[in-house]
Amino acid sequence: MRHVSAIMDGWFFTKEPQTARPEALPQGWEPVTLPHTWNNLDGQDGGSDYYRGPCWYCRALRAAAPEEGGRVYLEFQGANSICEVYVNGQLAARHAGGFSTFRADITPYLRADGENLLAVMTDNGSNDTVYPQMADFTFFGGLYRKVNLITVPESHFDLDYHGAPGLRVTPTLQDGAAEIALEAWLTNAKESQQLLFEIYDSGGDCLAQSQAGIQQGKACIHLNNPHLWDGVNDPYLYTACAKLMEGDTELDRVSARFGVRTFEVRPDTGFFLNGRPYPLHGVSRHQDRLDKGWAIGEKEHEEDMQFIQEVGANTIRLAHYQHDQYFYDLCDEAGMVVWAEIPFISMFLNTPEARENTLQQMRELVVQSYNHPSICFWGISNEISIGGESEELLENLHALNDLVHALDPTRLTTMANLSMVENDSPLNHITDVLSYNHYFGWYIGKVEDNGPWLDDFHRENPEICLGISEYGCEGITTLHSSTPQVRDYSEEYQAYYHEKMLETFAARPYLWSTHVWNMFDFASDMRNEGGVQGRNNKGLVTFDRQLRKDSFYIYKAYWTQEPFVHICSRRFKERAEETTQVKIYSNCEQVAITVNGEKMGSVSGSHIFVFDRVPLTMGENIIQAIGFCGQQETCCESIPLVRVAEPNTSYVLEQAEEHKDGENVANWFATDSAEEPLQFPEGYFSIKDKVGALLKNPEGEKFVAEMIGKVMPGMKVSKGMLNMAKHFTIEKVIDMAGDRITPEMVRYVNGRLNQIKK
Repeated sequence: MRHVSAIMDGWFFTKEPQTARPEALPQGWEPVTLPHTWNNLDGQDGGSDYYRGPCWYCRALRAAAPEEGGRVYLEFQGANSICEVYVNGQLAARHAGGFSTFRADITPYLRADGENLLAVMTDNGSNDTVYPQMADFTFFGGLYRKVNLITVPESHFDLDYHGAPGLRVTPTLQDGAAEIALEAWLTNAKESQQLLFEIYDSGGDCLAQSQAGIQQGKACIHLNNPHLWDGVNDPYLYTACAKLMEGDTELDRVSARFGVRTFEVRPDTGFFLNGRPYPLHGVSRHQDRLDKGWAIGEKEHEEDMQFIQEVGANTIRLAHYQHDQYFYDLCDEAGMVVWAEIPFISMFLNTPEARENTLQQMRELVVQSYNHPSICFWGISNEISIGGESEELLENLHALNDLVHALDPTRLTTMANLSMVENDSPLNHITDVLSYNHYFGWYIGKVEDNGPWLDDFHRENPEICLGISEYGCEGITTLHSSTPQVRDYSEEYQAYYHEKMLETFAARPYLWSTHVWNMFDFASDMRNEGGVQGRNNKGLVTFDRQLRKDSFYIYKAYWTQEPFVHICSRRFKERAEETTQVKIYSNCEQVAITVNGEKMGSVSGSHIFVFDRVPLTMGENIIQAIGFCGQQETCCESIPLVRVAEPNTSYVLEQAEEHKDGENVANWFATDSAEEPLQFPEGYFSIKDKVGALLKNPEGEKFVAEMIGKVMPGMKVSKGMLNMAKHFTIEKVIDMAGDRITPEMVRYVNGRLNQIKK
């Protein structure tokens, strides 16, 4: 029988360069336990300087070749990003891609006495062949998921096909009955052997069986009146089991949970599950955690799912890579509709090797994750046109889309496009459904710009199923304002932004999905945003999972039914005001408040309840909110607010003064030339020139970095980041920025460019 054991301890690790692979258990290496990453600290502290390169792991491995032709495999569930596996000094496997499972058949390399040396090199360094190479998150290196030792008999279910489980389950539903197509792949099977397929209900009772010959490897089992997998309402799971039999002896088995469901997407009315409208509203998720990076376990995965369920999401975009199979299992159990994707992101690597790597990672994602009923969408790319659109890029995207349809005709393909992708771009006509990443109200424009853009696109492309794959803004829990505005990084502006986005979506039922960016703050070592180094702060929950931001609760108010009240701005504790505004998020019909036990009135409404001019006495005041459904009090909570003589200046980020007029960009331009017409002198640069041309000029490169730094204050601008925009003219970049760039700013930029000789 198959035997699987995790080998998580007994490892030794080094970042020191190695001139040769280890031939004996090394001395002086650091003892570590898996999961492990060497970037858990330097990958989150800012500076864009975390270590990227090769590192080594080593351990003793007790394993002997099984008798009678059995095989021994090592299974790596996540090793970022290039990994080489050596057993007793011999290369057993090499894998390029940091997020999928791969296996190494180590049987030929094992010693007869069973005493072996296992050495593993992992390399998260830069190259031009393996994705991702540029993105707004840290690429944590290491063996950050499980490593398993698998022993199987000579005849066994396949372990060599791209990390797949060896069993594929395809349920189809028609006229109230289900046909469960079962396919198994075998290695070294014999004519005397047979396959036995079984279906179990959620309680473990066998519902049906079917036998198949080993050459056929397939069966179809009929289920009358199947219990449907019905999203968060009823995520019912069956289990399929395939057994390899020799007479009455079971040689090997594999199993997979599955769900019976149907879904479709319509361009005017969105997502349908099991024949009924099922609007998809949810979040995106990165897998890292404070001080742990990607090296997390089942406990952390479960905690993340609990947060997502609490906020009331029914869909998750698992960005920007293949996630742990355990988390897909949790999505199955919770009824989440999942968008799963590969890291074909940001910077297009126009090499044959990189193209093949996208296809490899896509194939691995699909075949490894095929049986999960939660997955309804395969994502082929994210913001991949940052460097411009080209025939080579389009060909790569079409190849990915075709590959997915060949591997899995039961699901839909999708992609996430930048705001700058034009409405009539060929990028919008590749996948089955489409989404955009929009940050109007943060990086560019106003939050109110989202609605008109969506309506324009839908009017111009009525046949396209449109969704929003990313939207969000930074919210830092130590920063607060009674008059929040864009780019003050306050918790209050983030909450306001999400209020407006929810209003926008509620009025547009044609959107097939919306995914908040992001459920959790996450590491991005190049960032320095709002005084926080190395972090993207757009999460609804903090990086350490200790605080739910106010914005978390506006979603809970929209998406959940169990009564609650949440008093906003509780961390804005000290107020230098005689009266203040108190805002409540709730799913109740009516909310009342008291101050120091005295009732201040009640408000009827939905989601947002605002009380203006609430009096505060000097010192501590206890604010209580009470929620009512009908006439019945259903929930309450209290917070302290302290009236002080002077405002607490620590609530305001110093640089926020640059944005006192509510602009996305600081007032960094000269105003004395506002009336001068734009000049385009021959031999000198202007806004008509492309960023790429400027980058070839040392003075021009410095100027572009300076300007981007002003548009994106706090963001460390690397040369690679500049290369992403090289195909756009400065005029195009300005146009994409919308009304955050005034005519005076344009004149300033053009005038500075006129001083740079080509």
